[in-house]
Amino acid sequence: MQLDNLQNQHQFHVRQRLRMMVNQYEVRAVSPDGTEGELLAFAQQKRLAFKEQVTIYADESKQQPLLGFKARQRIDLGATYDVTDAAGNPIGLFRKDFAQSLLRSTWHVEQGGLPQVTGQERSMPVALLRRFVDSLSWLPYHFDFTAGGQPVFTVVKKWGLRDKYVVEVQNPQIDRRLVIAMAVALDALQAR
Repeated sequence: MQLDNLQNQHQFHVRQRLRMMVNQYEVRAVSPDGTEGELLAFAQQKRLAFKEQVTIYADESKQQPLLGFKARQRIDLGATYDVTDAAGNPIGLFRKDFAQSLLRSTWHVEQGGLPQVTGQERSMPVALLRRFVDSLSWLPYHFDFTAGGQPVFTVVKKWGLRDKYVVEVQNPQIDRRLVIAMAVALDALQAR
């Protein structure tokens, strides 16, 4: 996937694959009819890492890394995750706001040249149900990411046996690699 083609994507799907020992995710374009289209990226969470780490590849062969994100600290409830390209150059970062996330999950996303983006679960009732009723932790959730009151992107978890997310980008300046990293992190890290 060429970076300029990826940057032109305004909507994509992220789907978790069911695997016993590792989290894997497919990132797919959206076809004109709304169905899943071509594979844009393939993500895999590193096994048994001291610091949380996910690498995102060009495809399932895992031969060509596109980007990755890694926690700065080993254990931290409000850890910061650096997002880098395949050469290790910084793209941006994201971090969980631990205090605000006690009731409704809140994340902050930063990319050079743009104001800080804040993402929060849209529905307080769903957020509370997911936290305090264990049997309802599977409920779908919606995250709205905004900067200065303006929408930047949204991540919507859909109903289904496997975790599936629809991501819509409203701000053309946000790096889609950072959006993909955040969307994957919402599944891979949300319960932490």
